[in-house]
Amino acid sequence: MTSAVAEREQTSAGDAARRAGNGRGAGGARHRTAKAASNLILLLVAAAFSVPLLWVVLASIDPQATLAVRWPDPPSAENFRAVLNTETTFRPMWNSLVLCGGATLVTVVCSALAAYPLSRYSSRAKRPFLLTVIFATGLPITAVMIPVYAMFVQVNLIDSMFGAVLFLATSSLPYGMFLTKNFMDGVPLELEESAWTEGATMLQTLSKIVLPLMRPGTAVVTIFTFVTMWGNFFVPFMLLLSPDKLPAAVSLYTFSSQYGQVAYGQLAAFSILYSLPVVVLYLLMGRRLGAGFALTGGIKG
Repeated sequence: MTSAVAEREQTSAGDAARRAGNGRGAGGARHRTAKAASNLILLLVAAAFSVPLLWVVLASIDPQATLAVRWPDPPSAENFRAVLNTETTFRPMWNSLVLCGGATLVTVVCSALAAYPLSRYSSRAKRPFLLTVIFATGLPITAVMIPVYAMFVQVNLIDSMFGAVLFLATSSLPYGMFLTKNFMDGVPLELEESAWTEGATMLQTLSKIVLPLMRPGTAVVTIFTFVTMWGNFFVPFMLLLSPDKLPAAVSLYTFSSQYGQVAYGQLAAFSILYSLPVVVLYLLMGRRLGAGFALTGGIKG
């Protein structure tokens, strides 16, 4: 009797194990199918984004480049030789570096100074002010360009690099300040209190303690601000009138003739040169993005 019961229990356990195995097998098959489908979709998306980049590279070395993606026969550096001159590339690139670099510097410095009291002090007006800042980040630049243009005419800042730098910095300041404040919240206040007890001023603690500890955040704000300004076409197009002051984003017009024809090869070569400053900036500062906040030293009593 006992052996019969044991055999039935063993049989039931074996059936349950087989059902569980079949379930795991079916689930594993579904998981593999879903993974393969997701990989295929990601591969198609990557290919869709790679085609324009591939066209830029191939067209830059093709003297007879068109909109078709094709291998040049033969490859040539003629397009680069055609655009490497003062009027087409060197002067517009220098104007872009002055314009975007100066505006980025002003934005980063002002963002740090404005974010510090928002991060360290409490006030009834803090929340409404932050909500206003968030609203300002979503305001399209085209909505304010007409009154800005009229104001610049009245204060005689039209066709002024200084005025364009100030406006670009002002338009980027809300988002830069919001980002900087979030990064600054991660720096412990105890480190500043320790410095205050030794006689340091608030500006000294900001420059020597807070900012060095939030270098990844500063790198994020710098890269984001510079890249956004580097691709800005509308602002310099409206505020700068002299051809010798126009940045590279506006000088792209030179590759289109008045009859609608486009020098695709030269445009592709110029696009590669135009992207180099952004790539160099990312390579120089990108290593700090994943560094986190390395709190070196300790709190002195």
